[in-house]
Amino acid sequence: MKDIFETLQADDSFKTLVDALKNADLVETLQGAGPFTLFAADNEAFTKLSLDEVMADKKLLKETLQYHLVEGALSEETLRTIDCSPTLNGKTLAVRVKQGVLVIDNGNVTRTDIECSNGVIHVIDSVFRPQLSGWYGDCGCC
Repeated sequence: MKDIFETLQADDSFKTLVDALKNADLVETLQGAGPFTLFAADNEAFTKLSLDEVMADKKLLKETLQYHLVEGALSEETLRTIDCSPTLNGKTLAVRVKQGVLVIDNGNVTRTDIECSNGVIHVIDSVFRPQLSGWYGDCGCC
Protein backbone atom coordinates (compact mmCIF):
# COMPACT_ATOMS: atom_id res chain seq x y z
CA MET A 1 0.00 0.00 0.00
CA LYS A 2 1.30 3.47 -0.90
CA ASP A 3 1.66 6.39 1.51
CA ILE A 4 -0.49 9.52 1.08
CA PHE A 5 2.01 11.35 -1.10
CA GLU A 6 2.68 8.34 -3.34
CA THR A 7 -1.08 7.84 -3.74
CA LEU A 8 -1.52 11.47 -4.84
CA GLN A 9 1.44 11.23 -7.23
CA ALA A 10 -0.04 8.17 -8.90
CA ASP A 11 -3.28 10.02 -9.78
CA ASP A 12 -3.09 12.76 -12.44
CA SER A 13 -6.16 14.49 -10.96
CA PHE A 14 -3.90 15.66 -8.08
CA LYS A 15 -1.04 17.10 -10.18
CA THR A 16 -1.59 20.65 -8.89
CA LEU A 17 -1.79 19.47 -5.28
CA VAL A 18 1.39 17.40 -5.66
CA ASP A 19 3.24 20.45 -7.05
CA ALA A 20 1.91 22.61 -4.20
CA LEU A 21 2.96 20.05 -1.57
CA LYS A 22 6.47 19.98 -3.04
CA ASN A 23 6.67 23.80 -3.03
CA ALA A 24 5.50 23.91 0.60
CA ASP A 25 8.03 21.29 1.75
CA LEU A 26 5.25 18.96 2.97
CA VAL A 27 6.22 15.81 1.06
CA GLU A 28 8.17 14.39 3.99
CA THR A 29 5.20 14.96 6.30
CA LEU A 30 2.88 13.04 3.99
CA GLN A 31 5.40 10.23 3.73
CA GLY A 32 5.75 10.07 7.53
CA ALA A 33 4.27 7.52 9.88
CA GLY A 34 1.00 9.36 10.49
CA PRO A 35 -1.70 8.43 10.57
CA PHE A 36 -3.17 11.46 8.81
CA THR A 37 -6.38 12.44 7.11
CA LEU A 38 -5.87 14.59 4.02
CA PHE A 39 -8.70 16.52 2.43
CA ALA A 40 -7.27 16.58 -1.08
CA ALA A 41 -8.36 19.22 -3.54
CA ASP A 42 -8.22 17.91 -7.10
CA ASN A 43 -6.96 19.89 -10.09
CA GLU A 44 -10.43 21.27 -10.81
CA ALA A 45 -10.77 22.59 -7.24
CA PHE A 46 -7.55 24.55 -7.66
CA THR A 47 -8.99 26.34 -10.72
CA LYS A 48 -11.44 28.14 -8.38
CA LEU A 49 -8.49 29.78 -6.59
CA SER A 50 -6.02 32.48 -7.53
CA LEU A 51 -3.20 29.97 -7.52
CA ASP A 52 -0.46 32.48 -8.36
CA GLU A 53 -1.17 34.39 -5.13
CA VAL A 54 -0.92 31.28 -2.97
CA MET A 55 2.00 29.62 -4.78
CA ALA A 56 4.06 32.84 -4.66
CA ASP A 57 3.88 33.02 -0.85
CA LYS A 58 5.48 29.87 0.56
CA LYS A 59 4.27 30.58 4.11
CA LEU A 60 0.67 31.08 2.93
CA LEU A 61 0.92 27.96 0.77
CA LYS A 62 2.16 25.84 3.67
CA GLU A 63 -0.55 27.20 6.02
CA THR A 64 -3.20 26.55 3.38
CA LEU A 65 -2.09 22.96 2.78
CA GLN A 66 -1.69 22.21 6.50
CA TYR A 67 -5.31 23.36 6.86
CA HIS A 68 -6.23 20.32 4.75
CA LEU A 69 -4.38 17.89 7.00
CA VAL A 70 -5.61 16.32 10.24
CA GLU A 71 -3.78 13.99 12.63
CA GLY A 72 -5.40 10.57 12.79
CA ALA A 73 -7.17 8.55 10.11
CA LEU A 74 -10.80 9.72 10.02
CA SER A 75 -13.11 7.58 7.91
CA GLU A 76 -16.20 8.97 6.20
CA GLU A 77 -18.28 7.20 8.83
CA THR A 78 -16.40 8.97 11.64
CA LEU A 79 -16.56 12.35 9.89
CA ARG A 80 -20.35 12.06 9.68
CA THR A 81 -20.48 11.87 13.50
CA ILE A 82 -18.29 14.88 14.43
CA ASP A 83 -18.73 18.66 14.21
CA CYS A 84 -15.15 19.71 13.69
CA SER A 85 -11.54 18.61 13.57
CA PRO A 86 -8.30 20.45 14.43
CA THR A 87 -5.78 20.73 11.59
CA LEU A 88 -1.99 20.73 11.47
CA ASN A 89 -1.95 24.51 11.05
CA GLY A 90 -3.75 24.99 14.37
CA LYS A 91 -7.11 26.03 13.01
CA THR A 92 -10.27 23.98 13.11
CA LEU A 93 -12.26 22.59 10.18
CA ALA A 94 -16.03 22.57 10.44
CA VAL A 95 -17.60 19.22 9.54
CA ARG A 96 -21.27 18.79 8.67
CA VAL A 97 -23.66 16.82 6.54
CA LYS A 98 -25.86 18.90 4.25
CA GLN A 99 -28.63 17.08 2.35
CA GLY A 100 -26.70 13.84 2.73
CA VAL A 101 -23.43 15.30 1.40
CA LEU A 102 -20.41 15.45 3.69
CA VAL A 103 -19.14 19.05 3.78
CA ILE A 104 -15.77 19.98 5.25
CA ASP A 105 -15.18 23.71 5.72
CA ASN A 106 -16.37 25.10 2.36
CA GLY A 107 -15.85 21.93 0.31
CA ASN A 108 -18.06 19.05 -0.63
CA VAL A 109 -16.44 15.65 -0.28
CA THR A 110 -16.60 13.95 -3.69
CA ARG A 111 -14.66 10.73 -2.96
CA THR A 112 -14.03 9.14 0.40
CA ASP A 113 -11.88 6.64 2.21
CA ILE A 114 -8.90 6.31 -0.12
CA GLU A 115 -6.79 4.19 2.18
CA CYS A 116 -3.04 4.69 2.37
CA SER A 117 -0.30 3.11 4.45
CA ASN A 118 -0.16 6.19 6.68
CA GLY A 119 -3.76 7.41 6.68
CA VAL A 120 -6.70 8.24 4.48
CA ILE A 121 -7.55 10.70 1.71
CA HIS A 122 -10.94 12.31 1.08
CA VAL A 123 -11.29 14.29 -2.17
CA ILE A 124 -12.90 17.74 -1.96
CA ASP A 125 -14.17 20.15 -4.60
CA SER A 126 -12.70 23.35 -3.08
CA VAL A 127 -9.44 24.55 -1.63
CA PHE A 128 -9.86 25.57 2.01
CA ARG A 129 -8.61 29.06 2.88
CA PRO A 130 -7.53 29.29 6.54
CA GLN A 131 -6.99 33.04 6.48
CA LEU A 132 -10.63 33.73 5.65
CA SER A 133 -12.77 34.57 8.65
CA GLY A 134 -16.39 33.69 9.24
CA TRP A 135 -18.21 30.47 9.94
CA TYR A 136 -15.74 28.38 8.00
CA GLY A 137 -12.29 27.72 9.30
CA ASP A 138 -12.75 27.90 13.03
CA CYS A 139 -16.00 26.49 14.31
CA GLY A 140 -14.81 26.87 17.90
CA CYS A 141 -15.97 23.44 18.95
CA CYS A 142 -12.59 21.73 19.23
